[in-house]
Amino acid sequence: MHKCLFIAVLVGFTFAVTAHAQDGPKNSVVLIIRHAEDADTGDGISSLGQKRADAYTNYFLNLTVDSKHLEPQVIFAAKDSKKSHRPRLTVEPLAQAAKLKIDTRFGNSRSAELAADLRAKYQGKVILICWRHPYVPALLDALGANAKTFLPNGKWPGAIFNWIILLSFDQEGRLIPSSSRRIEEHLVPGDPR
Repeated sequence: MHKCLFIAVLVGFTFAVTAHAQDGPKNSVVLIIRHAEDADTGDGISSLGQKRADAYTNYFLNLTVDSKHLEPQVIFAAKDSKKSHRPRLTVEPLAQAAKLKIDTRFGNSRSAELAADLRAKYQGKVILICWRHPYVPALLDALGANAKTFLPNGKWPGAIFNWIILLSFDQEGRLIPSSSRRIEEHLVPGDPR
């Protein structure tokens, strides 16, 4: 009886380990940023936000982490809303310089669909996503990352614009914790250190 129970538990454990779901796109790096600083009025970014957007061009075209060149090959931005075009505006200078299109099909509440699209179509790529900060935790979750690992209390602070979340995925699409991290860039005056 004990042998049968042990074997059943062992088989169940083995299945649970081997049935681990794919978190993200296989052999890929996903870089997540928040849109640049808000304009005082309207749906755009401020002059400081435009400086950050412009600075992202050189920053991301030359990004190297752990001796790996991580220039984005694919760019996503949260879909424009009535109140905000900021995610798209933040990555437009980079997209123009890199001659890449910005994919804006996914809105704030469609993180799971975006993650599924990445898993299906963007294996082996460096992917940049510009998102609205309140929705980054859901995006991290959809990609198999614990928001509390990368963000204080699992939330992106409203006053922080200079963080980049780097998620590395292995050949099975599983998150590699030792290669994933939060990076603080200091591209514009006043960025917290």
